[in-house]
Amino acid sequence: MNFDTHRAGLLLHPTSLPSGNLADADRWLDFMQAAGFCVWQMLPLGIPLTGLSPYQCASAFAINPRLFPAAPSELNGFADWRRRQAHWLEDFARFMVIKAEQRGAPWTDWPVALRDRDAPTLAAFDAAHAGKLHVVMAEQYAAAVHWQEIRAGAARRGIQLFGDMPIFVAHDSADVWSQRHLFLLDDTGRPTVVAGVPPDYFSETGQRWGNPHYDWEAMQADGFAWWHARLHAHFEWFDLVRIDHFRGLAAAWEVPADESTAIHGEWVAAPGAALLQTIADEMGELPLVAEDLGLITSDVTALRHQFGLPGMAVLQFAFDEHADNPHKPENVHPDTVYYTGTHDNDTTLGWWRTLPDEARPQVMQQLGVDDPETVPQAMVDTVLQSRAALVVLPLQDVLRLGSEARMNTPGTDNGNWIWRFQWEALPPDLAPQLRQTLQKVHRCETPPSP
Repeated sequence: MNFDTHRAGLLLHPTSLPSGNLADADRWLDFMQAAGFCVWQMLPLGIPLTGLSPYQCASAFAINPRLFPAAPSELNGFADWRRRQAHWLEDFARFMVIKAEQRGAPWTDWPVALRDRDAPTLAAFDAAHAGKLHVVMAEQYAAAVHWQEIRAGAARRGIQLFGDMPIFVAHDSADVWSQRHLFLLDDTGRPTVVAGVPPDYFSETGQRWGNPHYDWEAMQADGFAWWHARLHAHFEWFDLVRIDHFRGLAAAWEVPADESTAIHGEWVAAPGAALLQTIADEMGELPLVAEDLGLITSDVTALRHQFGLPGMAVLQFAFDEHADNPHKPENVHPDTVYYTGTHDNDTTLGWWRTLPDEARPQVMQQLGVDDPETVPQAMVDTVLQSRAALVVLPLQDVLRLGSEARMNTPGTDNGNWIWRFQWEALPPDLAPQLRQTLQKVHRCETPPSP
């Protein structure tokens, strides 16, 4: 990422479009171009395992076909694409068809021959379910073709696509089932240790996520082949990719699988530098963003700097008495993607409305405003005027929406991932107003809309 640029983008997952999918992607991109934004950031595009969260998916490679309108009947090029995607596609199709037949049961509860991928059993299954397997693979092909059309349309408008890649994968996924040797599992396929974060100021018991940990020794032995394939898949989808929980490439919190909380774990080093070096040797500059929010140690920052990756800052986290808080505007450097808030935060208006009364004066003082009603807009203006090479605004903050438009509340199961905007919320004069605002702070790079 070029830190000499001064760009602005919008954060909006495809499910938050009025259609709930990518049917109206062209109209959205037209709005972005007219408004002067040149980066569209979204959440992961995978297939949610349960519920709607895109951070626990059935595959690290598959795209959620529900994000796309009806698939075209023509499959020209499918055979060649299938050969190029063979390293994940056929096992993914098997996984989805078996899972459906097993009524959604996790793969560790399947019949042993299927669980353990007995070769004759899989061959017989493929022969008996050829039609269903073809349907799953054809869905993926249609989605990939459609996505490349969207990406080309974005490029014509001067807009880059910014994706999101969770560092860990779900245990009940095609990846873990098909490549058990790359993960720390017991003989039955269950994790021996799981991912999470230790107790901190916000949680006395930490967070036990439950994702399996990588067997980094096995991964390093084959030159990180699975990681190479995963990253290259994302680079085919996006111009820029955020690695969620980047600190896990320096060291990750390992919790024994039989522990119900994350209290009793340990930090275990990961060969992130070796992994990133193999990618850099192949590609040169890495189109990655390091999600480095939370308690970040010096080794994580050093790893990010070693490979020239931008980090993240969130203005909602900036209002405390610590002068060295990295989220304060004066501490934000060009090698940063700066947000008012992320998909895990309340909207800025919602955050302000629920902020304790005793905390409000400090916020207003730091923002330099006297009128409480102007705080949400002052937050947007502050990130736009910062030194960050890229500023990303959630659409909810651009539209000045409250907590009813929040995308996700971490640690809760209800009401998340469902927010959508309606086209009527974008009045005709909004795009030119936004373009004018971006031009004033030199963040408007796209050509005028036709």
